[in-house]
Amino acid sequence: MNTNIYGSKITRLIEEFSKLPGIGHKTAQRLAFYLLSQPASRAESLADAIVGARHGAMYCSICCNITDVDPCAICSSARRDKSLIMVVETPKDLAAYENTNNYSGLYHVLHGAINPIAGIRPEHIKAAELVRRLGNMKDEVKEVILATNTTVEGEATAVYISKLLAPLGVTVSRIAHGIPVGGDLEYVDAVTLIRALEGRRGM
Repeated sequence: MNTNIYGSKITRLIEEFSKLPGIGHKTAQRLAFYLLSQPASRAESLADAIVGARHGAMYCSICCNITDVDPCAICSSARRDKSLIMVVETPKDLAAYENTNNYSGLYHVLHGAINPIAGIRPEHIKAAELVRRLGNMKDEVKEVILATNTTVEGEATAVYISKLLAPLGVTVSRIAHGIPVGGDLEYVDAVTLIRALEGRRGM
């Protein structure tokens, strides 16, 4: 099939869309044509939002979540329970728990899970930052909730972090297994997430 029947610029737009996760060629083509059917200001607004987010994005210096202000809105909120820190693998997992509206503590984002086969070792995730953070907060934190995914990698990461935190004397718990084994938190419904949080156990 001739992929250049629309001209080089439109073809490039389709190709760029098709590089996004979960977007095949047909969906990329539909997105491109939709965008081309909109006013020029709509395309410019989208382009500006993408560039602005890419250049403005940073890690929160406290929780390591993706943000464009430092510290992030959660860490700087006076309404959050600072005695609780939930450890999650990704910003999407954080969003999943926030969307339940049932957790009012703080978070720590690891940006991955230990996976030796994929070359992801403990130093590649934000575990050391968590230890430093707890050291800085002294006796303020009463419990760390390990909410890594229930995959083999997530479980290994939870065990590693629990051992890492043991000398600090803080209570470490693990979310309950109401979440399907091998499941990713971002795809789990709110009720299951809430029950997993409420049924957490010590480690």
